[in-house]
Amino acid sequence: MHLQIPEKANEIIHILQDAGYEAYVVGGCVRDALLGREAADWDITTSALPEQVKGLFRRTLDTGLQHGTVTVMLEREGFEVTTYRIDGEYEDGRHPRQVQFTPSLSEDLRRRDFTINAMAYNDREGLVDLFGGQEDLEGGVIRCVGDPTERFSEDALRILRAVRFGAQLGFSIQKETRQAMETLAGNLRKISAERIQAELTKILVSPHPEILGVAYEAGITAVILPEFDRCMETEQNTPYHCYNVGEHTLHALTQIRPDKVLRLTMLLHDMGKPGSRIKDERGVDHFYGHGLAGEKLAERILRRLRFDNETIRQVRRLVLCHDDRQENPTARWVRRAVFRIGEDLFPYYLEVRRADILAQNPAFREKSLKNLEQVEALYRNILEEKNCVSLKGLAVTGHDLIEAGVEPGKPVGETLNRLLELVMDHPEYNKKEYLLEQIKRV
Repeated sequence: MHLQIPEKANEIIHILQDAGYEAYVVGGCVRDALLGREAADWDITTSALPEQVKGLFRRTLDTGLQHGTVTVMLEREGFEVTTYRIDGEYEDGRHPRQVQFTPSLSEDLRRRDFTINAMAYNDREGLVDLFGGQEDLEGGVIRCVGDPTERFSEDALRILRAVRFGAQLGFSIQKETRQAMETLAGNLRKISAERIQAELTKILVSPHPEILGVAYEAGITAVILPEFDRCMETEQNTPYHCYNVGEHTLHALTQIRPDKVLRLTMLLHDMGKPGSRIKDERGVDHFYGHGLAGEKLAERILRRLRFDNETIRQVRRLVLCHDDRQENPTARWVRRAVFRIGEDLFPYYLEVRRADILAQNPAFREKSLKNLEQVEALYRNILEEKNCVSLKGLAVTGHDLIEAGVEPGKPVGETLNRLLELVMDHPEYNKKEYLLEQIKRV
């Protein structure tokens, strides 16, 4: 078997081999090469000790000497080169207390998480696959190397990584591996919010975000996202829905493109429903105000998971407004919706509404999609005609108002807002001369 390895990675391997050491590309890059995917990084494992690696190359960086890792720089590109090692005891459910270097490639591969990530390759020896990784790739299976209970006890984040690889590759999780995940899911409480966030984001933007349903069944979301479990336990006895809240969420995730903000919005858009559910005298459920409740929950969840402020701002706004609609939409309503939701986010709102509709009862889908298409057509027309939908599009500025005699400060802001209200109702009025004439009247 021959795999295409980057020229610089091959050069590093050959230099190490010519000096009498073993060296291979290893891990995820081998997996991706076998799958025909582009690898993000080409990591190298070797029998050479860190100091021996540093002695062979002109430019190196000490990126993880305590774990045997040296970054070798060839021109401006860096490659991590790590000495074969055996991990010591894991004390915090995440990191080994110490590592022991070993001359054995098999011992190094044995410590890795999943069989598909425990393969090595060079162009002299070919593929080294001691644990059936290639077979699992062909069978579409995520399986731990060795005893899954040991692997997950060593590093609890591997539980979430198993879900992530399943989501990215469309693979199923092997029975014993999944059983160990269910048994040890509680250990995810030891993992930092930043690590949880990184894995959850990768799951969400993957080709199969619906695998969160597997995470729910395994007890994982109960630890990292308990609000989702409430959604999975909340029925929607309404003609417009054919799934419970959580199932609807999973379907909605698959109906929108893999953008982080959009996928987070679909994950969180109905989080406010469990606390907003009321049943009328006919037994029909209603979820009044769930957008506002969801916005508050979304902020709490995203801050808990250490998302950045801009992501939180965008997702909050989209969750709040995701259900905004008018039965017979008008251009005036759309202009005001663009203002309320934000010019930057309104195209996202349209995508969110479409995904939400496509995850509802098919019997009502055609009517809802027609309504959305009317909104989209009106929005395109607003863009083409360059209607004013925000203060920055107003034909007058605060400076213009002050020159016209409006008192600086709060009166200027109030006047600008009144003029904006006027031109959102009457786009043709957005002319500087006309608006200045209206100052005393508005």
